[in-house]
Amino acid sequence: MRNVDALDARILLALDADPRATTVALADRLGLARNTVQARLKRLEESGQLREHSRRVAPAGLGYPLLALITMSISQRVGQPTREAILRIPEVVELLVTTGDGDLLARVVARDTEDLHRITNLLLEAPGVVRSNTTIVLLEVQPFSVRSLLERHAGP
Repeated sequence: MRNVDALDARILLALDADPRATTVALADRLGLARNTVQARLKRLEESGQLREHSRRVAPAGLGYPLLALITMSISQRVGQPTREAILRIPEVVELLVTTGDGDLLARVVARDTEDLHRITNLLLEAPGVVRSNTTIVLLEVQPFSVRSLLERHAGP
């Protein structure tokens, strides 16, 4: 995977500032040729460096105001089937393989604590999940953002 260069970072910053901007508008704003912007955006999308728009949707607006982080310990012999079963649960919005006390960390959204209990039980039913530890997020101080990294990478 090719790293994002300073020009890519400038394009991504402009897109971050105005997500609905057209390729032509981005090119005008940055003083670049439309084809340059279009080709770079396509390459960033194809390489997985520019992620899907659904990351911008707030789960609370869909009726899922509760956010929890669930650490799971799994049987090392199961692995992939465990991850596949967990990813079939729509409320699991992110799943990470980790080191430390647990093997997997799931970012989970729920309607309320009763719904979170239901989701936790679904996770525990996944093949290979041995135990879980749930942390309820009280306040999201800094949502996921790479804007400051892009600003550093884009340079002056």
